[in-house]
Amino acid sequence: MKLSHRTETLAFREPFSISRSTDVAVDEVFIEIAHGDLVGRGEASPQEHYGESAASASAFLDEAGELLGDDPFALEEIEKRLATLPGEQAARAAIDSAVHDLCGKLAGVAVWRLLGLERAGPPTSWTIWLGDPDDMARRAEAVGDRFRRLKLKLGGGDGLDVERVRAVRGVTGLPLQVDVNEAWEIDEALENIEALGGLGVQYVEQPLPARDPGGARLKEASPVPIYLDEDVHTLGDVAEAAGRAHGVNLKLAKSGGIREAVRMAHAARALGLGVMLGCMVESSIGIAAAAQVASLCDHVDLDGNLLLADDPWSGVDFVDGVQLPSLEPGLGVHEALSHTG
Repeated sequence: MKLSHRTETLAFREPFSISRSTDVAVDEVFIEIAHGDLVGRGEASPQEHYGESAASASAFLDEAGELLGDDPFALEEIEKRLATLPGEQAARAAIDSAVHDLCGKLAGVAVWRLLGLERAGPPTSWTIWLGDPDDMARRAEAVGDRFRRLKLKLGGGDGLDVERVRAVRGVTGLPLQVDVNEAWEIDEALENIEALGGLGVQYVEQPLPARDPGGARLKEASPVPIYLDEDVHTLGDVAEAAGRAHGVNLKLAKSGGIREAVRMAHAARALGLGVMLGCMVESSIGIAAAAQVASLCDHVDLDGNLLLADDPWSGVDFVDGVQLPSLEPGLGVHEALSHTG
């Protein structure tokens, strides 16, 4: 197998704000793994918050190409060989996606079928990025009936987070979910979550900084389920999360790919945890890879490709609010018509 990669900058439709940053574009690393006449595709979405970048992902991929071997179905062996290289979970996820894409094409089936899963999943949430309460309410109202869930980014640091949710609740009856991105301290979290319980919020994602010692206390007191994101990267993080939350957020770019995400989902179930599937802001290659395992999850947040001004790929069917994987072999991704010659 021969690996090649390139970096592209993808612009957002609008500036995207969370508690720690505002971004207008993202650098994605797209990979191709050639095997005979077939090509498998993957996408790395490295995050500065986790110490990764397009440059560090590219450097990892330069070394990883020599470790792939000749058999796309040797998934366990490929994973063991890649384990000799440190870090770079997003780049690992790109390789994992591309190899799964190849396996599906060689077998003539979609990846979700190859995994023995369903072509199904909960509706994806649509992200209402952080702004003042009236602005978030206007953007939520403009969504109309296209989506069946809304996920509100909180953590404004101005004491208005409950007002943000209340303002959105005033303009929509859709189920609401909130993501704080580590921005609250324990006392603020206890007060805010008590108020959110009366506003019909389905869950609160990562209210405290990762590894915050107040996590167990907050879980015990919270009237709303707590899901952990920044705390949970790979399988080894799931057991600890059980003492601090009611559920975990799986993202391929954190876990290293489909195989690890499936292991994490089953481990979470064994521990009585809910399972959420999330994404970074990424193209339809990354979203297609995640959608293959959506049927294992209680909640899905796969709107990353829909936040882009111009997605260079296609391969996910958005049907009645659900991001469905392709019926085609592999991931079913293709270059978007606007990007073909």
